[in-house]
Amino acid sequence: MGSKCGESTSFKAHTATVRSVHFSNDGLSLVTASDDKTIKVWAVHRQKFLFSLNQHINWVRCAKFSPDGRLIVSSSDDKTVKLWDKASRECIHSFCEHGGFVPHVDFHPSGTSIASAGTDNTVKVWDVRMNRLLQHYQVHSASVNCLSFHSSGNYLITASNDSTLKILDLLEGRLLYTLHGHQGPATCVSFSRTGDFFASGGFDEQVMVWKTNFDAADYGTIQAQKYTMNANGGDCGNNLKTQNAIMHMNGCFNSMKPVDTGYSEQPKAGNYRHEKQVGMDSGDFPVRQKTQEAGTAGLMQRQQVQIDEIGLTTTLQHIVGQLDVLTQTVSILEQRLTLTEDKLKECLENQQKIAQSKST
Repeated sequence: MGSKCGESTSFKAHTATVRSVHFSNDGLSLVTASDDKTIKVWAVHRQKFLFSLNQHINWVRCAKFSPDGRLIVSSSDDKTVKLWDKASRECIHSFCEHGGFVPHVDFHPSGTSIASAGTDNTVKVWDVRMNRLLQHYQVHSASVNCLSFHSSGNYLITASNDSTLKILDLLEGRLLYTLHGHQGPATCVSFSRTGDFFASGGFDEQVMVWKTNFDAADYGTIQAQKYTMNANGGDCGNNLKTQNAIMHMNGCFNSMKPVDTGYSEQPKAGNYRHEKQVGMDSGDFPVRQKTQEAGTAGLMQRQQVQIDEIGLTTTLQHIVGQLDVLTQTVSILEQRLTLTEDKLKECLENQQKIAQSKST
């Protein structure tokens, strides 16, 4: 953990190799996964261990927070993907469809689904609300090591031991691009936060930074682009290859300030009912004492109202966020339906043309 002096504090977190670390979006929590078969959650600003999740029976390769921080997903060499509730610390569901180890897992940006990469050469996408398999991809010829969602949620990129990267179109459920750049297994890949770039690393000691092009065009244009992107070609010309990628981090680590939920403003003059100037005679003192007590009671009431308003606002924001997710889901379903209708119309037109040509 970081200190104010820019130094780090080391402590023994697990009893075996740590495979994964991931911060929650608010930066307050950290989840770690280890070969000791456990997942541990930590409070960052207090540098304190909170709790362990212990139902995996083999090495835990990866653990991630959901975008809202309410859920945790983990993947393991026991061939399962587990979904956990952070508040209750219970395993909500275990996904057991993989036929091999599961080295990587990640949440969709909406938080409604997860994707996992397996040594059985497959990529699977599950709905975490219905706990069911949504999509299954077998596009690699070797183990899949890593995956990453695009910020739009429409694309998924994977890295495999077959030395390729694959970009999947989640709206249409198909392979969109295959990228050949690494001379050996591709071990990791990640989209940038904006989705304009993605970076990959491999056994060949190379780090490659690629520029995306599918967000610059509309969806119809994307459908027409069925070519393969190659690291040596013009479509991926912005490659960054380094033998040794070293990042130097300088400066101070600023510890997070505690959130203040109290009422910080001073009461206004109107809160004190002074009907006359307070003098030094004994008759004025009880008046001042009573008005101060009344002002204090009013301040406490306002503080309680403020706290209640904060709680209500947080709840409403969460509800609005869930409604946004539902809206996005409906929009995606509408897009899929439109694509299906267009293809059906195209098939019918082709059949009519064939029938007309035969009749003539």
